[in-house]
Amino acid sequence: MILESVFGLSLVLNVSLESQIPTAGRGIAWGQPSVIERQAELLPAIARATDCILRRIADDPRYSAALRPGEINDLIANSLRGCARPLRALIDTYDRMYGPGSGEAFLLGPFLDVLPSAVVHQVKARRSSQ
Repeated sequence: MILESVFGLSLVLNVSLESQIPTAGRGIAWGQPSVIERQAELLPAIARATDCILRRIADDPRYSAALRPGEINDLIANSLRGCARPLRALIDTYDRMYGPGSGEAFLLGPFLDVLPSAVVHQVKARRSSQ
């Protein structure tokens, strides 16, 4: 179900992190988690936030498979307030891994870029399995 979306988002996450990975000449600082360790901590937070948004949109009577991209973005925006806790946990986890302010940048950048297509795909899958 949500695994495909989380996997897709993890690919985006890898690309967004490449610029933050030290080059071979500089090495990795001692005690700093690897990309794999960071992903292991971030993916559950991403999954919880995405799942919360998916549940809210799937339960919204305005949702239909024929929505245009702008309309799905409105539903996502309306669901964000109700998912404040998992979104805050995602931001805090990201900030802890990459520094203050990076979590909000991730949420407003790569996370929200991938979210509309993930929502459409996952809500359709949930409805067809019911």
